[in-house]
Amino acid sequence: MTAPSNPQPIQPLLGAGDVRRLAADLDLRPTKTLGQNFVIDGNTIRRIVAAAHLGPEETVLEVGPGLGSLTLGLLDAARRVVAVEIDPVLAARLPETVARWRPDTAANLDVVLADAMRVTELPHPPTALVANLPYNVAVPVVLNLLENFPSLRHGLVMVQDEVADRLAAGPGSKTYGVPSVKAAWYSTMRKSGVIGMNVFWPAPKIASGLVGFVRHDPPATSASRREVFAVIDAAFAQRRKTLRAALAGWAGSSVLAGEALAAAGVDPSLRGEMLDIAAFARIAEAKPEQLPPPEDQPGRV
Repeated sequence: MTAPSNPQPIQPLLGAGDVRRLAADLDLRPTKTLGQNFVIDGNTIRRIVAAAHLGPEETVLEVGPGLGSLTLGLLDAARRVVAVEIDPVLAARLPETVARWRPDTAANLDVVLADAMRVTELPHPPTALVANLPYNVAVPVVLNLLENFPSLRHGLVMVQDEVADRLAAGPGSKTYGVPSVKAAWYSTMRKSGVIGMNVFWPAPKIASGLVGFVRHDPPATSASRREVFAVIDAAFAQRRKTLRAALAGWAGSSVLAGEALAAAGVDPSLRGEMLDIAAFARIAEAKPEQLPPPEDQPGRV
């Protein structure tokens, strides 16, 4: 008969009172500008960390750690946490909070004072992204991090529920659009759940959604990411137009757009919402060469 295993004790996490006391100590009033909605429920933190499927050797990138609610949970699950915080007051306080609540793993935290939409260097290459992202910048943050940190292999982000649906949407759905296609260049995204409003302080007016992702290679193409993304932007700029019409400006004319679509094997009467990332890559490859503008003639105004 085997002896019963001793389960690891559940580590304490920040509760509503702890979050409010920390905010009071800093004279902090959460702002909509920075998208500051702090998680005040420990069970929600545990749910997020479990859904992220982190390994004990991983380095986790957290964006917007705020007062440290999620940071503590991530330190319990991974080897190292690199936290990118744009607010200098919060960035300065986070190591102190971690040292108090997790003295044994406080050395495993790196805090980077930076804007996650522009950060291009980190002290350690992250393997996973887990973050409660500000609603107003969630998509550009995710795309910037996936572009600049190829070491990111998977992750889980909490965003506005509507944005979660868009990121995870597939071709043909009403929510499929620019975020869906551009995210698909880097990874496979899936909706992993919904988080209610009452686990935040201050409580947002809408629910949040969890989106998990696993990185994959971009589609095989001779076109660059920038060239493919230009096609995506053009196709969805006027969503109700057919691709022949929507891509006229991108190609130079509707006739040239039709030729590029035919060369890519795409029906020109379709709309952008019906295409996957591979089809957009084929269209980018087929873009007709633009003739150089005529040189100015002497005496011409």
